[in-house]
Amino acid sequence: MLHASLRSFAAPLNGGAHALLEALLARGCTVMVPAFTGHHFGVPPPPGMRPARNGVDYAALPDGEPGGSDGPVYDAGCGLVNPSMGVLPATLIGRPDAVRGRHPLNSFAAAGPQAAGLIATQSPADVYGPIRELAGREGAILLIGTGLDRMTALHLAEQRAGRRLFLRWARGDDGRVSMVEVGSCSAGFPRLEPVLGPFARTATVGASSWRAYPAKEVIDAATRAIAADQGITHCPDRGCLACRDSIAGGPVGPHM
Repeated sequence: MLHASLRSFAAPLNGGAHALLEALLARGCTVMVPAFTGHHFGVPPPPGMRPARNGVDYAALPDGEPGGSDGPVYDAGCGLVNPSMGVLPATLIGRPDAVRGRHPLNSFAAAGPQAAGLIATQSPADVYGPIRELAGREGAILLIGTGLDRMTALHLAEQRAGRRLFLRWARGDDGRVSMVEVGSCSAGFPRLEPVLGPFARTATVGASSWRAYPAKEVIDAATRAIAADQGITHCPDRGCLACRDSIAGGPVGPHM
């Protein structure tokens, strides 16, 4: 599971994201990345699908609701990722050997010998299946020039610690709006550094700081830490609605 900032090298990387992926794949690795698309395929919540404590201020939303069956429907071959995801996911999904999940807002994509097995575990009803599978296969999480706030796997730890994942809205294959699970605010995850730091293997490549973590051990440790102190992941914004609702246990009301 790779999270990378090419800017962390401080100088242009010869070959860019493609070269980084090729270097890892050439060593026999399977590389998995988040390839989220909420910017492209998320829709406003219909009035009958608005659970409380869901990290959303419904009163601040514009009036109206999604119109009929109009609007884009996610497809794994769409070639799109959120602009904020960066160049690496966009590069990976453009590979002919890439395999991508079916979740309409928070898909994962992978390339390499175990890609199909990892990604097959994801569905619209199971957003973090690939992360569970990664941990089950004793895989690693590699942060290249990024911090714990980018470690998507920690959302699985939140869920295992008793929090219900947030619900968001997208159109299904039939064009009808449905709810799917997504993660919460991750800006407070660096507060888990004292717990997770001992698991990291570190290296410096050029100016870029690399940290590799064993996925299973890190998720288990984070789960224990969050269960013991739900407030440990609160971000620096004390008024953060997403943190408040997630720490309180997540959504209550309509289910998927």
